[in-house]
Amino acid sequence: MTAVERAAGPPPAGADLAALRRRTTAVLVGSQVLGGLGVTTGLALATVLAQQVSGTEALSGLAPTATVAGTAVLSMPMAALMTACGRRPGLVLAYLVGALGAGVVVVAARMGNFALLLCGMAAFGAASSANLQARFAAADLAEPQRRARAISHVVWATTLGAVLGPNIAAPAGRSVSGFGIPEAAGPFLWAAAIFLITAVAVGVLLRPDPLLTARALAPEDERSPEARSLRAGLAAVLASPRARLALVTVAVSHTAMVSVMSMTPVDLSHHGAGIDLIGLVVSVHIAGMYAFAPLMGRLADRVGRLSVTALAAGLLATALLLAGTAGDRHGQTMVGLFVLGLGWSAGLVSGSALLTDAVPRPARAAAQGLSDLTMNAAAGIGGAVAGLVVAQAGYAWLNLAAAVLLVPLAGLTLFTRGRPVEDPSGD
Repeated sequence: MTAVERAAGPPPAGADLAALRRRTTAVLVGSQVLGGLGVTTGLALATVLAQQVSGTEALSGLAPTATVAGTAVLSMPMAALMTACGRRPGLVLAYLVGALGAGVVVVAARMGNFALLLCGMAAFGAASSANLQARFAAADLAEPQRRARAISHVVWATTLGAVLGPNIAAPAGRSVSGFGIPEAAGPFLWAAAIFLITAVAVGVLLRPDPLLTARALAPEDERSPEARSLRAGLAAVLASPRARLALVTVAVSHTAMVSVMSMTPVDLSHHGAGIDLIGLVVSVHIAGMYAFAPLMGRLADRVGRLSVTALAAGLLATALLLAGTAGDRHGQTMVGLFVLGLGWSAGLVSGSALLTDAVPRPARAAAQGLSDLTMNAAAGIGGAVAGLVVAQAGYAWLNLAAAVLLVPLAGLTLFTRGRPVEDPSGD
């Protein structure tokens, strides 16, 4: 047992453990509301700010791309810190880095320095990484038969902040107009403050640490530091067909969603849609992503992770067919984007629960960091390629390309269903 684990104190039991589960979930839900609010507030005008600072529309897409890249790159250092010291230090540091990145964006906007702006956007991605990792923190103490629901409740909490964030971007911009800061940078100043509040709340309230508590409850032979190294996490994923399927599920779901969603506003504008309609489509898509996460969690716990993985593939395929053939039928596009959000939700919740089930308990934090690295790296590439595909071939071909990604997901799901179930986790 490490010094960090000894400092965590004796593990709770019985009613105390049940109360700790509820308290941990409540703190994580609160942090997700704040974290989601900060991320979406900042990103609401990110492309506008990038265009203003760079002086060209061609470079405006690099701002959200830098954020996705930062989220991916920071996933593994966060996982390493959590593996060594617990969830709380990792989440606190990630929100602090996100706040620093938001501050750098404001400074870069004031200076008109585009390279510095992209660096700030990359650091801003740490907050997104914290939001993603929080779903795994909810699973640390959850009972195995309720693990997907615990994950889904934290994912659902993002809805509140994600919906509110874009709506406060305008007043955030106006609040800095008298200080020589571009209005499009104002949301990042507010995001920095929100992330600081979130870091303090997590640091004070997420006690005892859920990951360290889960380790204290584990058998003595599962507490070896070697068993929870990043190398052990990678080995655990490679050794388990279900863990590999989990990685493919979250990566494909996230890549299909990001690549299609990022270009949908462009396609809608080409077909005569105004800003209000585009905003409505995006809002409906976000509702599909987060609002129905508890339903996906309940399904994953009741009918099984693999069944919901198959459901995710079916929903994503349906969404891509609807969106790709919509043309100027904006209502069909809206339905397609809503279903795309549902498919993402099903894939993220079922894949996250399946990964947690499929790897040994000591290697979970490392494997979960690898999962977030994979999904964000894949989505970053997908988002960058999406613009090229639409420019050269059109939006319909982008949806077709995304549908091709579902083929290996469907094949792996069928292959895994035919294999015996193993439980290396010790739950």
